Amino acid sequence: MKKAFSVFILSISTLSYAQSNAPFIGKRDFNIMEGFSGTGTPTYYLDIKKNGDVYFGFVQINQASGEETKEEINAGKYNPKVMKVHFKTDNETLYLKFDKEKIYLTDEKGNIQKSEDCCSVSETESGSCTCDSALYQ
Repeated sequence: MKKAFSVFILSISTLSYAQSNAPFIGKRDFNIMEGFSGTGTPTYYLDIKKNGDVYFGFVQINQASGEETKEEINAGKYNPKVMKVHFKTDNETLYLKFDKEKIYLTDEKGNIQKSEDCCSVSETESGSCTCDSALYQ
């Protein structure tokens, strides 16, 4: 009985630790590739569950046919350094890290990427922009 109680307490502690590590609980939308907004590119989101699991997903509507494509995957527990996200629908792998207010496109080591694809229309002349986005509720 003591062993079962100890395992129960350890499980509760682990769950509380996972919750406290995540910068928030709930769903947030983001758009790192701002330069392509409105062209039918996917709208991405992340959803952190109470148990610390982080889900990433996207919804894309084909402007010509109106057909909707969506996918959601569990990327595991929150990792502040970098999270690998692989969407099977488009065979796309993203490396991301985020805090309470922003999300960043990174390389495998967590280094924030810069690209002209990440520039908004007003920034396109600068040639290379930081790949980040605010997290919207």
